[in-house]
Amino acid sequence: MTPEQLALIHDRAFTRQRAWSAAEFRELLAQASIRLLHRGQAFLLLRLLPPEMEILTLAVAPAARRQGLALALLDDTEMLARDQGVNRLFLEVAAGNAPAVGLYVRAGFAKTGLRPAYYTHKDGTRDDALIMERVLTA
Repeated sequence: MTPEQLALIHDRAFTRQRAWSAAEFRELLAQASIRLLHRGQAFLLLRLLPPEMEILTLAVAPAARRQGLALALLDDTEMLARDQGVNRLFLEVAAGNAPAVGLYVRAGFAKTGLRPAYYTHKDGTRDDALIMERVLTA
């Protein structure tokens, strides 16, 4: 996927928060620690920091939702993590994004912390970020 395609999907997926630009995706993808996983109109961007891996963003175009793409990408992430010797996955997600929080809980992530008023929405309102992690066992 090109940075432009990523930015378009991200913009469609994140209607309340500022979407990342193609330039931001280009800059991230140029970093050696960044990995991109994608399936159709969905992608997951992560940072590999062995023995940890951070999920930076997971975006699914609205027309492609409810098709299992997000869970499949999380499964792909786990396989990549295991291949890279990673034993801990972590992420931040908007506390008010119930579908995303539910997805991560279903995928085995647990809430481990909170960043108050971390996200600023397009309308100026703020939302806490939940810090979630999943420990991979052998």
